[in-house]
Amino acid sequence: MFFNDRNAMRKNIVTGVPLFVVLFFLCLALYVQGAAAGESKNFLWKIQSKTNTVYLLGSVHFMKKEIYPLREEIEEAFQSSDILVVEADINDVSRIDLQKMLGSAFYFEGNSLEKHISPETLERVKKEFDECGMPAVLITRQKPWFLALTLTSLKLMQLGFDPSYGIDVHFLNAASGKKKIRELESIDYQIDLLSGFSDSEQEAFLLYALNDMNSLEKNTDALMTAWKTGDTRGMELIIGENIRNDRTAADIYDKLLYTRNKNMVSKITEYLQTRETYFVIVGAGHVVGERGIVELLRKRGYLVEQL
Repeated sequence: MFFNDRNAMRKNIVTGVPLFVVLFFLCLALYVQGAAAGESKNFLWKIQSKTNTVYLLGSVHFMKKEIYPLREEIEEAFQSSDILVVEADINDVSRIDLQKMLGSAFYFEGNSLEKHISPETLERVKKEFDECGMPAVLITRQKPWFLALTLTSLKLMQLGFDPSYGIDVHFLNAASGKKKIRELESIDYQIDLLSGFSDSEQEAFLLYALNDMNSLEKNTDALMTAWKTGDTRGMELIIGENIRNDRTAADIYDKLLYTRNKNMVSKITEYLQTRETYFVIVGAGHVVGERGIVELLRKRGYLVEQL
């Protein structure tokens, strides 16, 4: 196959998976640079029921080392919690079915990328990956959704971003052996979701990734500013703009964000009925907007405060 080390391959695929959600927010970051310093908050919320507290942190899955140490409000909320909850525990890859993962991310004999995307898109892909020095055999065997992750991951790492410094990884490492760790979803669930998109949806997402390459550095810097200042309004506005202008984008957002948001809210509601304090980490895109987790919890009557 293309990788000699099975564990290394697991890690390579898994660390990229959550980025699929974040990619859309790389292009919207140009619109969120104006957060006033005096109003600076965190992408952190305190959710309270009559009996319990859940802290909800919007995460960015690729980060730079310089982001640490995180602000005191975030670390203190984590320290005061009994249980860490993440979308998927990417540190525990031993449970992953490697054959299933390979089948979801790669084409095998008799099948290839060129049979599933247009010639124009294929040429753009080859040009972009040629600049990255990636062998053609790896390009033609990857499915479009995974190719988009690969391309953007390579570019982000060239810019100094690293999944090993992601917010979820930071807290998974901090919780290891000290706190209970639970999943809102699972790695298998996320892979099934991404690989389940139609060919047209996968090609559309690949095109979004390709179109973002030229402005990626500027956009990611602005995204970091928005995350550090807790600016949710700018993100919400540009998400709505994307959905209004592109039907395919709207369909992808619905599957990637809104359907999952409802499921996540159901689990968080269960946590709020217990007596243990939870520290929940989700991709930043899940928390913003009228259909985001924060607003859905507020509508259910819980006390919600951005810290």
